[in-house]
Amino acid sequence: MSAPELFLLFVRPLNAAGIRYIVTAAWRQFSINGADIRRLSEIFPSPDFYPPSPEIIATEVSRKQGGHFNIIHVETGFKADLYPTGRDELYAWAFRLKREVKFEGETILLAPSEYVILRSPAISWIGPRSMTGYRAVG
Repeated sequence: MSAPELFLLFVRPLNAAGIRYIVTAAWRQFSINGADIRRLSEIFPSPDFYPPSPEIIATEVSRKQGGHFNIIHVETGFKADLYPTGRDELYAWAFRLKREVKFEGETILLAPSEYVILRSPAISWIGPRSMTGYRAVG
């Protein structure tokens, strides 16, 4: 399976379920709305996928920032990194400015490049990840 086909293993179910997401940074990273996260075990069922337990998802969703978990496609071992967004102002801004791209009959929602840069670990020294910390940048 090619890398784009692997990527679609995650995009197609998200789109079919109407889940709000944006693809960030690497093509396997998704920022996803906290309310939608609770539906992931239905969208990515066992035995085809290996999602984390509901307890782990709940723990990661409850974090004010830095929540993260993976879903693995069992047959291929391909992994998607998911980042709960909660009430993150930067995510809300990025979602408003998302770019829709058509690929293999699917719409892929891409985060703006500014969002990707601001979420980069390389600039984590700026401080808490909130819009106030970035206003001077953009």
